[in-house]
Amino acid sequence: MLFSDVVAASAAVRATRSRKAKIAALAELFAAASQEEIGTVVAWLSGELVQGRIGAGWRTVAGLETPPNAEPRLTVHEVDGVFTALTGLSGTGSTLRRRELLTALFTAATEDEQSFLIRLLTGELRQGALTAVVVEALAQATGIPVEVVRRAHMLSGQLPATAVAALTGGAAALSAFRLEVGRPVAPMLASPGGSLDEALAELGPQVSVEHKLDGARIQVHRDGERVWVFTRTLRDITASVPELVELVAGLDCAGVVLDGETLALTDAGRPRPFQETMSRFATVGEDARELLLHPYFFDCLHLDGVDLIDEPLRVRRAALARVAGAHVIPAVIAPDAEAAAEYYDDALAVGNEGVMVKALDAPYAAGRRGKAWQKIKPAHTLDLLVIGAEWGYGRRTGFLSNLHLAARDPETGEPVMVGKTFKGLTDELLRWQTAEFPRHQTHTDGHAVFLRPRLVVEIALDGVQTSTRYPGGVALRFARVLRYRPDKEPEQADTIDAVRALGIAS
Repeated sequence: MLFSDVVAASAAVRATRSRKAKIAALAELFAAASQEEIGTVVAWLSGELVQGRIGAGWRTVAGLETPPNAEPRLTVHEVDGVFTALTGLSGTGSTLRRRELLTALFTAATEDEQSFLIRLLTGELRQGALTAVVVEALAQATGIPVEVVRRAHMLSGQLPATAVAALTGGAAALSAFRLEVGRPVAPMLASPGGSLDEALAELGPQVSVEHKLDGARIQVHRDGERVWVFTRTLRDITASVPELVELVAGLDCAGVVLDGETLALTDAGRPRPFQETMSRFATVGEDARELLLHPYFFDCLHLDGVDLIDEPLRVRRAALARVAGAHVIPAVIAPDAEAAAEYYDDALAVGNEGVMVKALDAPYAAGRRGKAWQKIKPAHTLDLLVIGAEWGYGRRTGFLSNLHLAARDPETGEPVMVGKTFKGLTDELLRWQTAEFPRHQTHTDGHAVFLRPRLVVEIALDGVQTSTRYPGGVALRFARVLRYRPDKEPEQADTIDAVRALGIAS
């Protein structure tokens, strides 16, 4: 298969808002892929590499200025071979060799292929080919019922592996997937809820209301004396968290799969900032003992040879309490509205983000986001300066979209960049921005338009975290646009001190 076929399918997906059209474009590509190509193609269209990290990020590709090839000639196999070669590079001379390989690849690529490669390698391949769409396209391409493909994916946790099984073994191969201790399962996800009252009204009285921690999602597996710890993205971090391994190894069971959160605590027992917990995932040795992680489990997917993912939450919670004991996340079961509200206030008082409201009769929908789990938490808001915007693609082609956001330096009044967002932008706002922003433009690099700091926008966010990416030393978490504030002058925008204070508070 030519690499250009993948690029063309990607462009077709980005260019349409129709879910049916996206599925059709992907299904046609998947049907044309060979058994050796399908896993790679599926990974790329999901914005991932089958090799994982290959040491070729933005800094590496930004300086590549090679003229594009006129005609497409690269194959999927050739491009994937370069990625594999990059993965194996290390030591003296590896930087030069990496640049040589990438230069040769980009020289052989057309302009569209170069653009795709840049977005794939820099993690910016946002094209609407979401997991659910890829799953449905695989079903359509192979003629296998979508429910079979979906369940195989949630149990394997890997779309490429699911695709390979579908193409090589059909429905029988997919039906053979089982929860396997030691192989991570795609985690069940929660939907943002409106308010606590709304969540209770929708789910009814038979719910579990749990503290929502600002921690890192973990999934732990144990088979006899062997223990694994995985992240939300199913990355194996067992070697980085010896205290979690020791704790799970000491549970009173022979085998278990638990879902939960882990976080670092202050001496007073309050949660440390999210980024401090995440820093431990790459730390071993002496530093690991200086910032210990504490697990809080909220689900049990398997216990002593019995799979529980299809059981209702009330059954899974009983198993969880039996095996995890004191390490179960705080929760109140089937509370009335008053008790639930009090519990929500208690969660905030001890430094947690809010609460999770979960239906007690719901199974574990691995890899899916549904209303059976709803997260309820207060949102922070900031008035920030818009200092730039990037030209959109897909349905936003021709519109200025992704906003560059800055707080105000209280000493100099100069803008200090703290993040970007395209979330919350309605079609009306996109049209307004595209007409208004050129009036404030200072310069452009073709990809982005940079603005004088005159426009104030109100942003909702979940918090901030320490970051070396932006000059202010912090970055916004899950920022989304609420509205522009024409009633506010730039001098009334929030300061960088106010932004940093949210990190301390959270």
